[in-house]
Amino acid sequence: MCAILTYTRSDVSVEFFEELLSKTISRGPDMSRVQKVKGGWLGFNRLSIMGLNEAGMQPFNLNGNSVICNGELYGFEFLKKYLVSLGYSFKSESDCEILLPLYEKLGTKMFGLLDAEFACVIYDGEKDKFIAARDPIGIRPLYYGYDADGYIVFASEPKNLVGACAKIMPFPPGHYYEDGKFVCYRDLTLDKENDLKTDSLQQIIENIHDKLFNGIKKRLDADAPVGFLLSGGLDSSLVCGVAASLSDKPIETFAIGMDIDAIDLKYAREVAEYIHSNHHEVIITKDDVINALEPVIAALGTYDITTIRASIGMYLLCKWIHENTDIKVVLTGEISDELFGYKYTDFAPNAKAFQEEAKKRIREIHMYDVLRADRCISVNSLEARVPFGDLDFVDYVMGIDPAKKMNTYGIGKYLLRKAFEKDEVIPHSILMREKAAFSDAVGHSLRDDLMEYADNTYSYADYEIRKKKYTHATPFTKESLLYREIFEKYYPEQSQMVADFWMPNKNWKGCDVNDPSARVLSNYGMSGK
Repeated sequence: MCAILTYTRSDVSVEFFEELLSKTISRGPDMSRVQKVKGGWLGFNRLSIMGLNEAGMQPFNLNGNSVICNGELYGFEFLKKYLVSLGYSFKSESDCEILLPLYEKLGTKMFGLLDAEFACVIYDGEKDKFIAARDPIGIRPLYYGYDADGYIVFASEPKNLVGACAKIMPFPPGHYYEDGKFVCYRDLTLDKENDLKTDSLQQIIENIHDKLFNGIKKRLDADAPVGFLLSGGLDSSLVCGVAASLSDKPIETFAIGMDIDAIDLKYAREVAEYIHSNHHEVIITKDDVINALEPVIAALGTYDITTIRASIGMYLLCKWIHENTDIKVVLTGEISDELFGYKYTDFAPNAKAFQEEAKKRIREIHMYDVLRADRCISVNSLEARVPFGDLDFVDYVMGIDPAKKMNTYGIGKYLLRKAFEKDEVIPHSILMREKAAFSDAVGHSLRDDLMEYADNTYSYADYEIRKKKYTHATPFTKESLLYREIFEKYYPEQSQMVADFWMPNKNWKGCDVNDPSARVLSNYGMSGK
């Protein structure tokens, strides 16, 4: 990960701008640079992943234009060769150096052509204006706000904008900003029901396999060491299994669990032995969980219960990776649930409802699981890569007839499981294993410890009084109040950065629950065993 910051006014002091940029130094500890342009300031904190020497440092400049980008541009070598044939020369091996030549040739049309996870800001020197853009899923973070005089500020994280902007908002994924307007250049959820794939079930299964395989393969390309988070569940296991099959040496896998009741450690170990990875286990205690709570919320910038519970294990695992290895890139298994369904989507009343829920989740995922992966990993000076977020893969899966994705097979995510049955990249028992919620997989006691801690923090009367202070996303349990009050300490009056709590669809029979954990659903069954 890297950090970008842009202030679109020139009379801001360099000291103030550098102070804002320093708040995300953990995203880019290798080098920092600030550049003044006619219309304002550009700042960059670098984590060196592609093109490790100083020539790859940003901002890049070309013919009076400048760019800063936190991103990975897949297949950039092909575009680079094309640009060289047009007479452009390059000084680094960085993928992001191609952005300014592309902008010169294509303008904002370039964003729709990128196979990338990115957030960038371009300064057009000729027109003296700024253009910002973010990838269609929002894998890479970008926020914006306006200062007291109406100048817009862009930043990788909301913490950069606290103190500079009264209201902070996430930059909408799949949009670019130009001339005061946000323009959608790609929506992966748009009109899918009018253009559903007519492929046979066998064709669908084969395409799922090939597109995910390719999405994993392209994310292994890095000039820095790569590692893998392995929970022992289906999604992370598939990422690890495919990566291991493509590697000529053992890959590095990492798992985490509570000291008394970790569910998934044994399954992660089973996968690791099967794929012959160099496997590492991190064991945590109740004290570790409670002590991590505030730094996790400070890093995340959310009060959402699900996100925070699931982040604690990931944060502590990535902290261990940062402190004990030289790894800089980490692959994860996020976004599979939103595409193929989760335990609560088994309750979808029909295919249309299933599809509408999937569309909602993909549109909002940048505020939840994707945010979790980014912050837990980047705050520990690592870069997250999310193969299930590959644009070609997501576009295809969202276009599959939702009736074929619903759980009518006796097991969730049937199409994904079936797609990798022939390969045998992971044990068949893991391929067909029911999913456990991530925080539960780390240990049932993790959720229980957090709920107990919150219960001991407030009396019932105190809870009833204090929750009324918040009119948006009003806390509905002591645990949610605890998280909200910690959130407000770091991001005062910024609750609008998150739409609401991630909860099962309460309009569906069987989903009207008061806790986001799948453990409270009637169909959880063997998931937590």
